[in-house]
Amino acid sequence: MIALTDITLYRGPKCLLNDTRFTAHAGWHIGLTGRNGTGKSTLFALLQGHIQLDGGQCSIPANWQIAHMAQEVPGIDQSALDYVIDGDKELRQWQRSLTAAEANDDHHRIAEAHQHMDSIDAYTAESRAAKLLTGLGFTTAQFSAAVKSFSGGWRMRLNLAQTLMCRSDLLLLDEPTNHLDLDTILWLEGWLKQYPGTLILISHDRDFLDSTVQHILHLEHQQLNHYKGNYSQFEIMRAQKLTLQQAAYDKQQKEIAHMQSFINRFKAKASKAKQAQSRVKALDRLEEIAPAHVDSPFHFHFYPPAKLADQLIRVDHGMLGYRKDDTATTILSKVNLQLSPDSRIGLLGPNGAGKSTLIKALVGDNPLLDGELLRSEHCAIGYFAQHQLDHLDLEATPLLLLQRKSPKVEESRLRSYLGSFAFIGDNVNEKIGTFSGGEKARLALALIIWDKPNVLLLDEPTNHLDLEMRHALTMALQSYEGALVVVSHDRHLIRNTTDDLLLVANGEVNDFSGDLEDYARWLSDHQAQQLNSSSSTSSGEKVERIDRKAERQKAAELRNQLRPLKKQIDKLEKQIDKYQKERLQIESELSDTALYEAQQKDKLTDLLKQQGIVTQALEDAELEWMDVQDQYEQLEAQLSAEH
Repeated sequence: MIALTDITLYRGPKCLLNDTRFTAHAGWHIGLTGRNGTGKSTLFALLQGHIQLDGGQCSIPANWQIAHMAQEVPGIDQSALDYVIDGDKELRQWQRSLTAAEANDDHHRIAEAHQHMDSIDAYTAESRAAKLLTGLGFTTAQFSAAVKSFSGGWRMRLNLAQTLMCRSDLLLLDEPTNHLDLDTILWLEGWLKQYPGTLILISHDRDFLDSTVQHILHLEHQQLNHYKGNYSQFEIMRAQKLTLQQAAYDKQQKEIAHMQSFINRFKAKASKAKQAQSRVKALDRLEEIAPAHVDSPFHFHFYPPAKLADQLIRVDHGMLGYRKDDTATTILSKVNLQLSPDSRIGLLGPNGAGKSTLIKALVGDNPLLDGELLRSEHCAIGYFAQHQLDHLDLEATPLLLLQRKSPKVEESRLRSYLGSFAFIGDNVNEKIGTFSGGEKARLALALIIWDKPNVLLLDEPTNHLDLEMRHALTMALQSYEGALVVVSHDRHLIRNTTDDLLLVANGEVNDFSGDLEDYARWLSDHQAQQLNSSSSTSSGEKVERIDRKAERQKAAELRNQLRPLKKQIDKLEKQIDKYQKERLQIESELSDTALYEAQQKDKLTDLLKQQGIVTQALEDAELEWMDVQDQYEQLEAQLSAEH
């Protein structure tokens, strides 16, 4: 277990932890939370032994292997697969030992190395690494690509895969979902749920925390506060403490009054009925989650749009994609979409299906390849995309950027507005180039909101934002009076700010009638069927009726494909059984101590050679079996779906 006893920890002159304690038992999954600057990353450094305590004791079992995700990835020529395998340090150690023993013709050390490598399942390392890469969104073709060929976000995925490859007792993950889409986040959730060791996780994704941890360690007022339960349960328990304070109660009532005012104004108007009903739902959610965030440094709201129209944007029979030179590539076909002031839409769909393509078409960055896009003369779009952070003037300051937008507005009002996004005092005059990713994202949102848009198009707005800022954005969006379209891997944001979900998949945009849990199941089914999906169906074509004869023919075809695969599986299983028996026999002979005497050198060499051949043959057979078995299960799932 991990025991932190009466610890005191400074970072420079600042005291982060003061005479506090915490004990974590082996196998606990812990979410580490607290405002930025309270010491979460410093605590990680302490657990890794990189820094020393200023007081107290930190006790971790000496034999524990600690895995921690690096934040930088070198631009090297090594393949992605080999880079991930490097995470298994024990394997690499014994591989080096084997190489040295072979170079010195040390047969005893050669046998010892093979024995240890077998005990740590070394011969399945490639398949284990491949599974991690696949789960994190890499294609088979990318396994052999050099690390330096990947972009920053994909290199971080490689770092995560390498960390998960480590056979660890303690796993420390600092914002592992920052560069992931919803598909890979769902996969990572499943992996972490099965992780048998102790997990300490820093994350600003509350749904991710809810799914993966059973304890919360909250850093606040220089103390480690332990709460048993997931993040939602922690919020309730912490809220119970905070609501004892009169200030907390007053602030919550103010938020409720703001929401109720909107409902009272518009509930009787037919044109606003849906929007008012949406705020009723928002009010219900507000009462549940606001008290836990009463001390948030962020307090902002969206100004009412200057003008609204019943129809702000409309797409008729749109064909969306991009042009390069004279060649057009279609991503989405027959798109029909209408945005009015009461539209509150969340976009779902697999990575690369076209969600960002749709957003860019609505903005006007990607003109339609065909069809019609109409905008109201009163349409004012606020667009947030990650690339905008790179386009901020790094030499400017937050105050200067706002003054450029509104040169006639008094400075005190601009400062007050920036203060609602936690840009306070001298901070408003600091160069943007010195800001963190989170500060840049906050500033980009502030600049968008200042313009009073009546259409908000948000493409992953929560990347780099901490829990408090995500909460503040959620609250502000709940009372926003314009049209909203959002793409986000933050399920809490989608669940609490949107009324309708659209599924972007298979070249189409369709209504999704389920909720986010239903989408997770849809995604799992979609991935299972993707391998053998028919490529002959046009991406924009929809099946209007079921042809029973074609259905029977397809089922018969699937059964015909299953038969040879089943025979191949049976054959491979017999081969695997044969190789396993041969390897056991060789290992039994190698266990005879007399074999390592000088006069037995030739026999030892022959046995070791046979062991290597059999082990490689066994690994090849197992890998082939896994591949064929996956194909068989995919086809079986399709056959079941047909019935």
